[in-house]
Amino acid sequence: MDGPLSDLRILELGGDVAVRYCGRLFALLGAAVTRLDSAAGDDRIGRGGASGEAFGRWLDEGKQAGDGAAFNLVICGQDLAAVAAAERLVKGFEGAPVLLRLTWFGLDGPYADWTGNDAILQALSGVAYTFGEEAGPPVLAQGHAPQIVAGLTAFIAALAALMGEARPARIDVNVLEAALCFAETGAVAKARVKRLGVNRYSPTYPCSIYPTTDGCVGVTALTLAQWISLCGLIGRKDLAEDRRFQTTHGRLRHADEIDALLTPHFAERSTMRWVNDGIAQRIPMTPVPRPGELPAHEHWGSRGAFASVPGGSAEAPIAPFRFAWKGASAARPPGGEHGPLTGVRVADFSMGWAGPLAARYFADLGADVLKIESAHRMDWWRGWEEIEGQDLPSAEIQRNFLAVNRNKRGLDLDLSSGQGLDRARGLIARCDIVIENLGPGVMDRLGLGPADQRRLNPAIISIFMPPFGKNGPLAGVRAYGSTVEQGSGMPFVNGHSHWAPCLQHVAYGDPVAGLYAAAAALAALRARPRMGGADIELCQVECLFQLAADAIIGEQIAGATPRNGSRRPTAAPCCVVESAEPEAWLAIAVDSEAGWKGLCGVTGIDPATDRHTEEDLVEAALADWARTHTPVIGAALLQAKGVAAAPVLPAHALSLDPHLEHHGYFLTQHRRYVENHLQPASPFRFDGDRPALRRPAPTLGEHTAEVIAEVLGE
Repeated sequence: MDGPLSDLRILELGGDVAVRYCGRLFALLGAAVTRLDSAAGDDRIGRGGASGEAFGRWLDEGKQAGDGAAFNLVICGQDLAAVAAAERLVKGFEGAPVLLRLTWFGLDGPYADWTGNDAILQALSGVAYTFGEEAGPPVLAQGHAPQIVAGLTAFIAALAALMGEARPARIDVNVLEAALCFAETGAVAKARVKRLGVNRYSPTYPCSIYPTTDGCVGVTALTLAQWISLCGLIGRKDLAEDRRFQTTHGRLRHADEIDALLTPHFAERSTMRWVNDGIAQRIPMTPVPRPGELPAHEHWGSRGAFASVPGGSAEAPIAPFRFAWKGASAARPPGGEHGPLTGVRVADFSMGWAGPLAARYFADLGADVLKIESAHRMDWWRGWEEIEGQDLPSAEIQRNFLAVNRNKRGLDLDLSSGQGLDRARGLIARCDIVIENLGPGVMDRLGLGPADQRRLNPAIISIFMPPFGKNGPLAGVRAYGSTVEQGSGMPFVNGHSHWAPCLQHVAYGDPVAGLYAAAAALAALRARPRMGGADIELCQVECLFQLAADAIIGEQIAGATPRNGSRRPTAAPCCVVESAEPEAWLAIAVDSEAGWKGLCGVTGIDPATDRHTEEDLVEAALADWARTHTPVIGAALLQAKGVAAAPVLPAHALSLDPHLEHHGYFLTQHRRYVENHLQPASPFRFDGDRPALRRPAPTLGEHTAEVIAEVLGE
């Protein structure tokens, strides 16, 4: 297969989902991927049984079986003995391939010997703590999201490393640090979080899903303008005048009242009538389909977003990025002191979380990233509402903004003025990559769309991130990360059957789309000397299809599965139980017979109990045992016997986690207005070293004069 990475040869060792997904990305983009391990045991991944085997075939699509001795990269899995074996194997290969070590927790630190799985990683990474009913226990999400994200993160790190002239001998990525992409902004904000209930997340409301006459519609109203438009849409302009509802936090405080007002209105009409009205009024609204319905959905069918799994048993998602190769080729920069992308220049027109996170990966890897915004249209993650009682500029103190914009230079360019547009065009002409997520058609209307960029710079790599893609019936939908999750099928996968379809995060789609955007742009950059410049369409909802692939495949093969809380078809027990500390929880997920024996040995449960059919009995016994231990001690006792267990950590406690502290994941950076503040480190290491924090996030327009003089010569 010809593709942007067709010059690479990859060896894949290990049966873990993370390793196989990393290899899948290389194979989809044209690399020759050799897999040594068999697919034995695939009936215990995904939804299990035939569904799991089909999911395994999807993971291995495009790979070849066999062996060889000339590879650019060797990917090895999460078993530490396998890592040691891979290190010995690599020494015998010609050409000294780079070794990518993809483990659960890293090779050292307090958790290095722990047993891991996706359920436990949900607990440790800060995602599970806020998912569930306000008065109940947290709920663990289904699927393999932590491993999929880890495989994607490893792909980014490895591809970047292979681009520089000075290549590392080894790259280290672990699933825990990769999965922190969902909660790292909450961790650095240090704001105490609590569970608010189903489809309730600070600071946004409504951010929920409502029944219609023929299905469900997902609705998000973050800004006051969106709330006013929504009130007008349902014929209740009086609600927009209610002062209690004029801020997101105010609406969240009165969420029960708002739901009671909205629910009967949405029940009066069809889903697509609401969605089309939402498009017209610029309100983020989307259909909420079941995962098994997605391949036949009109919008995704028109985009060709699904293809048959090898073996033909179901339709599964294709890659979420589409390349259009055009324009002139250009040499790749050789890398340098700041990383393998030293010499690359990026024009970052994006806002919020997804686009800026993608650009942050380039900045961390050494690229000169120019963040372009203006005082008239600043990045909305600087804040969309004034903070009462705050003396400092509210646009300069938001910790989430600081976390995704570090290592960049900031410009204040007013794109509504002739001078601002001229300077933006001048920068594009001198950049390698342009990234934007400003909403459908915004850049085109400014005369800065992909075709305009190509005229200015024939070798440009232009990546744009429409939430639902640039074509199809839903192309005009405005969206946040919540809208992306609502449209992905995942709300029917997680939680309990008596809940409404539910979100597991306030903006789950954002960090995932950011990672895929970074991966796609890197692939295009590597291929540019051979294939030329590229326009890349990155559909954000299709990115989440990758995380939901096991459910999309499984529902087509085995039918809809009732949502059953934390319980999983491939693990028993899999649950969250109370501990000796108030509002502190312990997660346990046993997915092997060895783990079951270890659990019985520690807790005194009769090992003859059928753990799959008597889950109520087992979970009650676990709850009794856990109430005599703190989550930390309970997890340590179980992990010592090979049982996958962990405390359920809130985001605000992640910076205090001893394992993350050992690995130096959270760092301190100094910046004007906020002084010392926390920053998440990059979730990968090259020969033991993480990419450096070179500069804090820019204040608004901080580097305008510097960049205009240096890059444009004005």
